[in-house]
Amino acid sequence: MEPTNIKEITESVSSNLFTINNLWMMLCTALVFLMHLGFATVESGLTRSKNTVNILFKNLMILAIGLITYYIAGFNLMYPGFEDGDAGFFKFAGFGISLPDGGTTSAYNPGYTYWTDFLFQAMFAATAATIISGAVAERIKESSFLVFSAIYVAICYPIVGSWKWGGGWLQDLQTPFYDFAGSTLVHSVGGWGALVAIFLLGPRLGKYVNGKAIPIPGHNIPLVMIGVMLLWLGWFGFNGGSVLSADPGLVSLVLVTTTLAAATGIIVADIVSYAFTKSHDLTMALNGCLAGLVAITAGADQMSPLEAIIIGGIGGALVVLGVFLFEKLKLDDPVGALSVHLVCGVWGTLAVGIFGALASPAQFVSQLIGVGAVAVFCIVFSAVFLLIIKYTLGLRIPAEQEIQGMDTTEHGMVAYPNFVVNPADGTNM
Repeated sequence: MEPTNIKEITESVSSNLFTINNLWMMLCTALVFLMHLGFATVESGLTRSKNTVNILFKNLMILAIGLITYYIAGFNLMYPGFEDGDAGFFKFAGFGISLPDGGTTSAYNPGYTYWTDFLFQAMFAATAATIISGAVAERIKESSFLVFSAIYVAICYPIVGSWKWGGGWLQDLQTPFYDFAGSTLVHSVGGWGALVAIFLLGPRLGKYVNGKAIPIPGHNIPLVMIGVMLLWLGWFGFNGGSVLSADPGLVSLVLVTTTLAAATGIIVADIVSYAFTKSHDLTMALNGCLAGLVAITAGADQMSPLEAIIIGGIGGALVVLGVFLFEKLKLDDPVGALSVHLVCGVWGTLAVGIFGALASPAQFVSQLIGVGAVAVFCIVFSAVFLLIIKYTLGLRIPAEQEIQGMDTTEHGMVAYPNFVVNPADGTNM
């Protein structure tokens, strides 16, 4: 039946808009879900074949653990409903999830359903632990990593997220801290945890000999290429979904700034890498793509296309310099997670105070406060729980297990049955 009056027309338009917004958010949820396959392929490709099953298993388990722990406690830690008089640092709204009184939507996101909101946010939560996975690859105990991931996703990530996205103290600053889609609240949260874990674990066997870094090449570069392209595609949901509606103008702008930053990150990373090595290193260019994406994530909705190009380009340069710096510091990061997610996450967050619609000295100070607070909390949290795990379950696998490879010792299978591993040094024969 056709609408016959203004009230019916308005109700019809409102219902259709709600459906469109909800459909867009579900699509973005699916794209962020796809990013977990991208992380798995990037990490497995950049490490040795003898640890491929282990990498894939960890990424599968992180997704499952992230979803369950976010259901049990994470969602209500992140969106606890801070009220006037609350400190805005910590609050818990209870275990599990259930529809709020009065309908299918929450007060936080009235534009689409509560269920869609939970699922979209849960995909972000699992991403933080996935960042740590690649950084500690090839030498951390499987059980210890999974225990830490569960704790990190269930407690650390949502508490930090509540400070801004849940209406906490960072949102209540005189000039509110700004992080559109998580350069700090997702990427640097994972990066700070990875930094502590790498420090406590130490480097892989054979990585540093007589003070010199020895390259340990990844076993499957085509797999890395596939993974980065999957991540780039998934970022359309990561950033595009963070608009929290299907607003055509703003979503389109966000996708443009996201894409331009990634493209510039690739080009600049290759140029800077070539200046140092005199070769076109594909892995550096691919990390440049991720660097540009991470860098623009904090302010993708606030930047012009030209500003996105500048931010992504600086991210591309920083990721290369970061790789060289962490090598010199003997912080063994097989996939460059620290350079991509930590360095460029911090850069992208600070860039909001320098470029775009929010740029001002006051905004830059607020960005610094947010970066510093997240750093301190995540470092202390990670150090405490990783040290507890180290002296109870143990953190690192034995040397003989590391040489043989974690696929056979932890999982009793191999990813490539036709590959033969040299038992002397663990290389492919």
